[in-house]
Amino acid sequence: MKNPSSKTAPGQPGWETPFVPFARPSIGPEEEEAVVAVLRSGWLTTGEVTARFEAEFAAVVGARHALAISSATAGLHLALEALGVGPGSVVLTTPYTFAATAEVARYLGADPVFVDIDRATLNIDPVLLETALEQLSRAGRKVSAMIPVHVAGLPCDMDAIGHLSLRYGVPIVEDAAHAFPVRHGGRFAGTLGDAGVYSFYPTKSITTGEGGMVVTDRDEVATRIRIMRMHGIDRDVWNRYTEPGASWKYDVVAPGYKYNLADLASAIGRVQLAKANAFLERRRSIVRRYMNALNGLDFLTLPGWAENHAWHLFIVRVNSAALKMDRDGFIAELQRRGIGVSVHFIPLHTMSYYRERYGLKPENFPVSLACFQSAVSLPLSASLTDDDVERVIAAVVEVGAAFRA
Repeated sequence: MKNPSSKTAPGQPGWETPFVPFARPSIGPEEEEAVVAVLRSGWLTTGEVTARFEAEFAAVVGARHALAISSATAGLHLALEALGVGPGSVVLTTPYTFAATAEVARYLGADPVFVDIDRATLNIDPVLLETALEQLSRAGRKVSAMIPVHVAGLPCDMDAIGHLSLRYGVPIVEDAAHAFPVRHGGRFAGTLGDAGVYSFYPTKSITTGEGGMVVTDRDEVATRIRIMRMHGIDRDVWNRYTEPGASWKYDVVAPGYKYNLADLASAIGRVQLAKANAFLERRRSIVRRYMNALNGLDFLTLPGWAENHAWHLFIVRVNSAALKMDRDGFIAELQRRGIGVSVHFIPLHTMSYYRERYGLKPENFPVSLACFQSAVSLPLSASLTDDDVERVIAAVVEVGAAFRA
């Protein structure tokens, strides 16, 4: 796409086209006012604002408990710990995910065992998951949990996974970092297992800067998480310091963690929560424009449209046979044109830690590997302008026209 003010080629000195970010948060004056109110209150850490955020979030998703935490990683860790995951046990999950999903099992001394994905959805394949459960059962390995990941915001086949959970007695922790706010079978993704974990990182559907939320209907899981997120102390700091006649005394009942979410962050989260559906509709409108404009290009495979999709990511796959370049070259050309893109995901079984510790090879999970090798995530966030979207479309079309095989 030519820049009218420049006579130079894209990416060359003098090229002045503005950059379209891969994702950016949608923050307005309401969030600013909420933060200022907390600053003026004199109470900045976990307190009344966080308690309200938790109650409001639980009401939205229909969960019995919602517990605000410092990150989705912390939430996955706490959920697994509360469900009794420990040394020598197995946590089943997908290699097609971010590092956090598997590393939390290692925090607790458990081993992540990977299961390949479905090519169409990029989510864990329930048929292969059943095979893994059966093989581990025959081998005498204890499977203490499984973590299905709702990749890009499309819920996994939770009906099939739920049946496996009941059949094998293995609890489910949903990695719903991408999947707010959408439903599967009438219930919110993230509320379909024993616990669900959402992310409020700046690129996610709603943000608190850093942070997340664990939801569960199991009282004992919520009680354990509530204690363990604050050093294993049996009372919240808010109660110890604010209740009339409250005692300064407390007890440490377990070696916990520092995983609480501050009121400063929760103030942002409460405002964002109220905007979540509007944000989703904006992302859906962008996805429709992408699909209408890019459908039929032989060098791209687009994701299938789904109403129960949070559209956190718009992942296309590059058909290198139709271009004079591979996926990496396609990315480089988009970046030269000022388009911020990313890749989701580099499969965990190809990472040196998991490869070396568990003796894994790239071909062990061929679908994950093949999808990774062709995947490109185009810019998608509620804050993208119509002009941003048109620039992305124009750049993709231009690269395809310039580098046809």
